[in-house]
Formats: sequence, structure tokens, C-alpha cells
Amino acid sequence: MYNHFNVEKSWGPMKIEHPYLMFLGDAPDQLAAKTASGIVYWRRDWCLGQIKLSSCKADLGIPNMSIKEAKELGCRTLVLGIANRGGIIPETWTPTLVEALESGMDIAAGLHQRLEDLEEIRNIAFNNNCKLFDVRHPTTTFNVGSGVSRSGKRLLTVGTDCSVGKMYTALAIAKDLKSRGIPSDFRATGQTGIFIAGSGVSVDAVVADFISGATESLSPENNPNHWDLIEGQGSLFHPSYAGVTMGLIHGAQPDALVLCHEPTRSHMRGLAHQPIPDIKSCIDLHLNAAKLTNANAVCIGISVNTSGLSNEAERQDYLSDIESSTGLPAIDPVIDGVASITKFMK
Repeated sequence: MYNHFNVEKSWGPMKIEHPYLMFLGDAPDQLAAKTASGIVYWRRDWCLGQIKLSSCKADLGIPNMSIKEAKELGCRTLVLGIANRGGIIPETWTPTLVEALESGMDIAAGLHQRLEDLEEIRNIAFNNNCKLFDVRHPTTTFNVGSGVSRSGKRLLTVGTDCSVGKMYTALAIAKDLKSRGIPSDFRATGQTGIFIAGSGVSVDAVVADFISGATESLSPENNPNHWDLIEGQGSLFHPSYAGVTMGLIHGAQPDALVLCHEPTRSHMRGLAHQPIPDIKSCIDLHLNAAKLTNANAVCIGISVNTSGLSNEAERQDYLSDIESSTGLPAIDPVIDGVASITKFMK
């Protein structure tokens, strides 16, 4: 009979302990370690080192170390920061995972295959009082959303499409607010964001009725001057993912929205028949949805991934056109930073 003792279960978002040891396994190239690279970029101080199998072709630029060395340095969790074909956990990884558990480390993974479904791993975790985190698969229980107003301030990143920089933008805003001494937290809603934050809810795997409730639990009541920067998912204009976006919007009760956009796309990602919406229409629809649970919601800026534009002049012209048409600051957070968006956040 399956024993739940070794699997993190609670009423609310999962919580992963750091520092991390990043497991790269037998990653065939750097792209396969995209998740791990993102974690190291945003949380370098949490990542003690990396451990690789002999055939691994990826590298995070952090120290190589053994399980024993990592444990002696205080490592709490082995993070499987790679993606492979089919999202499986191959047998070649088992010795490393077993060694980590026997040393007392927890293990966290963002793969399709669940750690908890591997009998040997599950039993060893149980015997060593270790936790297994399958961040792609929520194991927590949520209420349905209530829409009841709660204290604190919240910003939600939304998008004209999926994969347009919503996580990066929320993290950049969180970093900017922290640098100014403004109380704030990044709230993760996807697997990479959960590793970066150390906690969160993968909302696209939550049963639809409970998405708004899950988001309410992710961003609970707080001090009146505290900002939660909530990572967005999907887009209200994407037929495949509009549902998760709507649940996030209602549960977040955002005081502020930042719209994220990638200017070189001609259609929604994965749907050649579905055109990208114009920015003004996208702002209006997201605001209309937000006002159901926060009548005072406003859009405070546009975050644009300009990496696909041909030169700096084209980039500047594009951002200027957006600012002229919307009356809002438009920036590329990688190049320009986010100060022109956050300067009014207090």
C-alpha cells in the first residue's frame, strides 16, 4: 500500500528547503539544463554545486561536488534541474538519487514521471524521513476561490501569448523592489519558478475549480505595504491556456498588471490559425477580468522581449510606439531594467 509519509502534502503551496545541489544527470546539451540554468541565474546563493554523470554535456558554471561533499556543506535538497525526452527518470540516475536520500537530502523534480511512483525511491525516502517534491504535480489541497478582499498589494504578470517572459518580468520586478527596500515576494506558479522561489503552486496542474483558490493561498493576507509579485501563466487570448489565466487573475486580485509581449510572433504559440491580439485589446480584456475581484486593478506597464528585433533603432521605435499608443511605460527588462514600471510602486 502506498504510504504518503514521504511525500510533501499540506493545505497550501509546497515548500522546498535550500541550499540546493543541482543534478544534471546525463543531459545531452545545455538546453536540456534550461530549468537548472534559470535557478542558478536567479538563486545563485541557494545553489551549492552541481553533480553530473560521466556523459553529461551541460554545465552551470558552479562547483562540481559529490553527494557527501554537498551534505557536509549543508545541502538540503537535490534538484533534478533537467528535462529529457518524455520527462522520465532513467535507471542510470537511481544510484545518485538513492545516495542523496540515504544522506538525508530531500529530492525535488519537475519531470512528468513522479518520484513518488518509483517504489525504490519512495521506500528509501520513507526510511530516511526525506521528502519527495514533484513540483509539476500538486499534492496539496485547495479551497475554491472566495473573491474576498485581503490585505497587502499584488502584481500579476499577464501576456499577449504564453512563453513571453512573465516569470522573468515578475522576478525582475521583485529584485528591483527588494533593492529599494520595499517588502515584496515572488510567488511562483510554474515548475521553474517554484525551484527559484523555493515554494509555490504549479497552477496549470490544479483542477480548474480550484485554480483561483490555489492562487489565493499562494498570496495570502499580508502587511498593507507588502507586494506579492505573482508569476502569470498563459493568456486570455490563447484558446489552450485561457482557463488557467482566468483562474490566476481572479485568485490574485491584482492591484497592478504588467502585460508581457513578444513582438515577432504572427500567431499564438502552437496555433497557426490564431492571431496575436493587439496590445490595447489585451490590456482591456485582462483588466476587465481582474475587476471581478479587484475593482481598482490597473495596468502599469508593458514588458517586451525585443531580442528578435533587428537592431537598437528598431527596438527603440517599437517601444516608443507602444508607449504612445497606450500611455504606459514599455521596456525590455533584460536591457532596460524595470525601474520605469516600478517607480510608482511603494
